[in-house]
Amino acid sequence: MKPTLVVLAAGIGSRYGSLKQMDSFGPAGETIIEFSVYDALLSGFERIVFVISRAMEKDFSESFVKRFPAHVAIDYVIQEMEDLPEGFHVPEGRAKPWGTAHAVMAARHVVKEPFAIINGDDFYGRTSFQLVSDFLSQVGANENHFCMAGYSIRQTLSEHGTVSRGLCEVDENLFVTSIIERTKIGFTPSKEIAYQDETGQQVLVEGDPFVSMNIFGFTPAFFHWLQEYFVIFLRETGPDLKSEYFLPYILNKLIKEKKVTLKVLPTPEKWFGVTYKEDKPFVTQMLKELTSRGVYPSPLWKGNI
Repeated sequence: MKPTLVVLAAGIGSRYGSLKQMDSFGPAGETIIEFSVYDALLSGFERIVFVISRAMEKDFSESFVKRFPAHVAIDYVIQEMEDLPEGFHVPEGRAKPWGTAHAVMAARHVVKEPFAIINGDDFYGRTSFQLVSDFLSQVGANENHFCMAGYSIRQTLSEHGTVSRGLCEVDENLFVTSIIERTKIGFTPSKEIAYQDETGQQVLVEGDPFVSMNIFGFTPAFFHWLQEYFVIFLRETGPDLKSEYFLPYILNKLIKEKKVTLKVLPTPEKWFGVTYKEDKPFVTQMLKELTSRGVYPSPLWKGNI
């Protein structure tokens, strides 16, 4: 059974300022998502499932899907803010859904095979997709053995502001022992790396640890955990209008409780993405260079794949 790629594309891009998932970055006007889909198809993924917002549905279904060849199996699901466990309701005043883990949970009704998830506004590189695809080809649908493509933190920061990353600790066999979502990570004036902790204090990051860039490989068993731990999360956060159900939150709990394993697959690829509008020229130049070197055709879909 070939794996499915789940693309998280529902975010509104508050820091970027527009719907960056549908913005053009490639030499022929391609979106970043198209390069990810292209790489995934070459790496053994068979179907693409997009998680989108209700506001995006019309543009997505009427125009965006037409960017891909007709033979590519494309499906989509809506991340609804009201998709909550029984007994819970949306707090009055909440303006957006519940984060990345909640977005993945939205795909539970249509994905029944091993799957990878990625962000729609990040470039991961073909080797990363191949590593995850190879891992998923060796696990059963009900196993609790998961993986992530591992990038070093220094290669994932923006020169134009701070970012959020899942900071990982690993054992000698590259199994994750801890993964914590850290916010406001960036370079200090002396080019050290620091994040802001829960108390607002700046904490320096030692070494060059692996971080999660939301390219994970899961089996369908993960959907069970997503729903079970969402209840715990909602009880913990209560009516907090800005709380987010992040993937590192649930993965860290599952790892600590020894219910799952998460293997880091170190990737030689260079990650790049668009958090701020100022990031766009760099991403556009990188995709231009990759295309000029023959890594990608131009236009991207001119040949068969």
